[in-house]
Amino acid sequence: MKRSKRIFLKVFGATTLAGGTAAWRLFGAAPAHAQAATGTPFEVVHSDAEWHKMLTDAQYNVLREEGTERPYSSPLNSEHRAGIFACAGCRLDLFSSKTKYDSHTGWPSFWKPLDGAVATQTDTSFGMARNEVHCRRCGGHLGHVFDDGPPPTGLRYCMNGLAMTFTPKAV
Repeated sequence: MKRSKRIFLKVFGATTLAGGTAAWRLFGAAPAHAQAATGTPFEVVHSDAEWHKMLTDAQYNVLREEGTERPYSSPLNSEHRAGIFACAGCRLDLFSSKTKYDSHTGWPSFWKPLDGAVATQTDTSFGMARNEVHCRRCGGHLGHVFDDGPPPTGLRYCMNGLAMTFTPKAV
């Protein structure tokens, strides 16, 4: 009984989040991808037309429109080889496989990004405050960071697999 309740809550939460994201975009909320929270331009900047050519529709939705992929839909969630997870928008290395763990949330999760790879800002959508994580080089939305992760940081970087690529290599 407990397992089916947990699955129901995960599916219900993801469905609610996806519907809320669609409504949020429909009513005109738009991410500011031209500059970092510091007000300085990102190193990698493209027009919307260029981003559309570079990314799949699903990647564009996540990286440029702050969408969220369905839980358990990304092959990267099950990726267990040694390697590097990079931004699908600009190819900046973001996370080492050494910091990846199974959070049982349905999204690839990490307890620490690579130094200088990501930036965070407060996301107040859906009536709550969360810490949004984005690529520090192109501003692409990656996911959110929560304080319920494992040691040694206690953080859970809950990332969208569509926002990343994986390259197997010794790390």
